[in-house]
Amino acid sequence: MKYIIEKSLRTAQSYTEYKEMVLQLLKEGKSTGIIQTDDLVHFTKLNNQRMKRLDKQTKLNEETLTKTQKINKDFTWLVLTESWCGDAAQTLPVINKFAEANERIDLKVVLRDENEELMNQFLTNGNKSIPKLIVVDNDSNEVVGSWGPRSAKASKMVVDYKEKYGKIDAKLKTDLQNWYNEDRGMHIEMEMVELIDDMIF
Repeated sequence: MKYIIEKSLRTAQSYTEYKEMVLQLLKEGKSTGIIQTDDLVHFTKLNNQRMKRLDKQTKLNEETLTKTQKINKDFTWLVLTESWCGDAAQTLPVINKFAEANERIDLKVVLRDENEELMNQFLTNGNKSIPKLIVVDNDSNEVVGSWGPRSAKASKMVVDYKEKYGKIDAKLKTDLQNWYNEDRGMHIEMEMVELIDDMIF
């Protein structure tokens, strides 16, 4: 596992670098990933707009900031993602606010399709679901936590819908994005705080 983490970190980008890469791809009419379709480019464009909006609007509450600032060891928060992923667009800006709140958190982003070995270590119900956050202790290079691809509440929405209708479709994706907009990152923030509790204590 350590070797796989180290290998992925060699190609990892900062959050800013990731956003710049996405912008450049959009100028070329592309998305990230091996497969290129008009739909994936369309979703990438939507997600770029979502991230820009959330970067401006997202604010962690004071209690969260205080707890985040108590982290006194160096950690890498490594996120597996792709530009077309709607859940990632709603999640990455919130995760980035934690990294901004404490310089001991180094947020790095890698692409799922270029890091299959790593992705295969963090499957969700056998699926390569993203985003996936992996928390690495920089001293030991050990994985001390992971999260994703969604908050528990959003995951329940998806499970319940699939049980009722048998598949994930456009309506569910729209419902999920509407829920994210109303939630304003609150459930993601709460679950990041739980991760931080494990890092501090």
